Amino acid sequence: MKVAVLTMFCGLSSTYSLVNVVADQIEMLLRANIQVKVLVSETCPDQERKGIFADKRIEWVKIINTYKGANITWHDYSSGTGKVHETFFEEAELIAADFVRHLKDVDVCILHDILYQGWHLIHNIAIRTAQKELPHLRFLAFTHSLPLNRPMELEYPFSARYTPMPRTTFVYPTYSGLGALARQYDVPLGRCAVVYNTLPLLESMGEDVRRAAENIDLMKAEILIVYPARLTTGKRFEKVAALAGAIKSKGEKNTKVIFCDFPSADIPVSVYKGMVRMEGKRYGLGDEDMLFTSDIGYPQGFPRQGIFELFTLSNLFICPSYSESFGLTVLEAGSRGNFLVLNEAVPALKELGEALGAYLMRWDARNFGYDTHEKYLPSERAYYEDHGANIVNLMREDQGINAKTIIRSRYHSQWIFENQLMPLLEMGR
Repeated sequence: MKVAVLTMFCGLSSTYSLVNVVADQIEMLLRANIQVKVLVSETCPDQERKGIFADKRIEWVKIINTYKGANITWHDYSSGTGKVHETFFEEAELIAADFVRHLKDVDVCILHDILYQGWHLIHNIAIRTAQKELPHLRFLAFTHSLPLNRPMELEYPFSARYTPMPRTTFVYPTYSGLGALARQYDVPLGRCAVVYNTLPLLESMGEDVRRAAENIDLMKAEILIVYPARLTTGKRFEKVAALAGAIKSKGEKNTKVIFCDFPSADIPVSVYKGMVRMEGKRYGLGDEDMLFTSDIGYPQGFPRQGIFELFTLSNLFICPSYSESFGLTVLEAGSRGNFLVLNEAVPALKELGEALGAYLMRWDARNFGYDTHEKYLPSERAYYEDHGANIVNLMREDQGINAKTIIRSRYHSQWIFENQLMPLLEMGR
């Protein structure tokens, strides 16, 4: 499949929000190994091609913007009445011929505001003219502003902003606008679709977090747990894995755990990691649900900035530690909006937990002058499953955590591509 993205950009400044939307869309297409052709105005400066726009896989095309040696002026015909400038149709024919030349080898053409904006009326007419010579080509016409009220009387060429175009699906970023979009173009609702704008959370983070994301699916996880600690039995990594497994098993939630571990001499690394993985799998996790950052190139610990960024993505923090004098990591996780589950038997964690409204559970602990040992009735598994179900329910009822989870898992580029954009690209194949 080959896809053209027709923007007619005259510049690529990221301060223009549509530039960012198009950049995200191009990245989705390239990630899926789809051939991409980008059509911009002849006046778009090459030196502004940075980031994804500079990717060598893109076929970069400049569409003519001159007529008889002078630049074509894009007049704003938003009023919908009056007369177009004298050379309007001659200029539109030139642009249409260029569209035909560069779209012959394309399967789907994505239009961004070309049919909507008044200053793109000349390109609107040009693409409709070109379409007649491109019977194989399908279009996705994106509108990025509030749909227009359809005038009672329509006059050509102004009517192009309200007229259906054959083999075209009209796209809007929210479901609430589909009815108005259908009315603007006088098409059935079935010819309209939604593709969200993406929030590039992962793309805005550092290389360390992006490397972690290559090894575990951060974005789709409904429950994402990050546990930074020294790799010692006192930090109870296996209890984190066990509770996470019970949450996945009992709550039927896609659950992932990232252990940001750093070395300890207490126990051989490979032995303890094996114990943790075995416990996680015993309670319901798969190998693909657990990641030790020491296994992906960080044997001495994951960078602190990367941990803060991971906490921005995660929504659950579990600390079953045997002993803590303060619990700074608890504050770090809480400051990033994570649901906190702490060991009530550790005084420092109980103190913090009560101050922060954390969910308290009990594990073995070292106290002032004595140690505690927990007995679970009827079993430790039942204890984890009961509390796991409570935790999932409380997280669902917490509006802030629920919003954070939905934003990460549903408004990232891969979800949008797989569930919204790709089905439209494949429609009618």
